This record gives sequence, C-alpha cells and structure tokens, in this order.
Amino acid sequence: MTEELLAADRQAIADLTTGWIHRDREDWDALANLFHDDATLTILWFSGPAGDFVDGSRRMSGGPLRSKHFIGTPVVEAAGGRAFVETNAMLVADHRELGIGVTVHNRFLDRIDRRDGVWRIARRDSVYDMGGFTYPYGIRPTDDLDPLRHPREYAALAYLLERSGHQVPGTCPTRFSKREREIVEEGHAWLRGARA
Repeated sequence: MTEELLAADRQAIADLTTGWIHRDREDWDALANLFHDDATLTILWFSGPAGDFVDGSRRMSGGPLRSKHFIGTPVVEAAGGRAFVETNAMLVADHRELGIGVTVHNRFLDRIDRRDGVWRIARRDSVYDMGGFTYPYGIRPTDDLDPLRHPREYAALAYLLERSGHQVPGTCPTRFSKREREIVEEGHAWLRGARA
C-alpha cells in the first residue's frame, strides 16, 4: 500500500507529468527543469540522460515532423519521498512534406522523487499502446511505406521519425509486453526501497 500525499506534493507531481507540454512549446529550460540532473529517459527515438534528450529535442524543432502531446491525469503510488507514476498520453504528429500524420497512444512510467524539498523526474520510460497513420491530405500512395519493420503499436511514428532523419534504435516496450512488466516491477522495487 502506498502513502497518502499532501495536496501540494500531488500537484507538484502532476505538474511534472503534464509538463511535457514544454516540449511542444519549445520551452527548453522549462522542459529541462522537469528532471533531476542525473535523470534518464527512454522513448521511441532516445535513450539516455535527460539533458541530452532536451538537446536532441531542440535539434528536432523546426524540422518537417511536427507533434503535439495530450497528457492525462497521473496515477500516483508514493512512499517516503518517492513516487512511481503512470500517465496516459497521446501524441499527434504530422510530416509537413509527406502529408502523412500519426496518432499514438502511450503511457509514461515515471520514477519521481523529492530531493532537497523539490520533486523532479528521476527516470521516465514510455510504453506504447497503439497507434496508426492519419492522412490529413487524403490517402496517397508512397513508394517506401514499410512501417511494419517495427511493432505495430508505434510503427507509424517510427516510420515518420526515420523519414525525418531520426533513428529509431531498438524495440520499445509495448502494452502487456515483458519489458513493460519489468519496468513496472523495477519501479515498484525502487518505491519499496524508499521505505528501507
């Protein structure tokens, strides 16, 4: 069973999870401020230190791939200055040159902790639930449309990322996958460690 959080702590954690909007707004300092200095994250196109993710996001801005995130209300489990948080999200993106878009549903699994009185994200993983193409300008054939090189949950997004010059390095966790279970188990073990 997890601890009850004060309303101010719960709001601080929610602000971190919905703070992904700073990426859409290209507010790089505010985006960086969501994370502890030693934080890491793994999403479709990036795995590593959060600071490098912010730099990579900055480099991506202004390219042909535009995106917007819709973030749900977080589900928070807390213990001793730590929280393991699951948040539903949806990414809508389109490629300006190709006239193809995508909608992807994912969940952020975050380890968030309080250090020196301040809550920040220590680790973020993204699990991909489902996704597919949208065609803002109507369906148009393309010569190289082979999205199924990746799991179908994020194949459409991977296709547009790669067409935009961004590498999708490996297999990301998907809904009910072994890796998703491992992330949840690791998060709960980390949370239990706060009680020790």
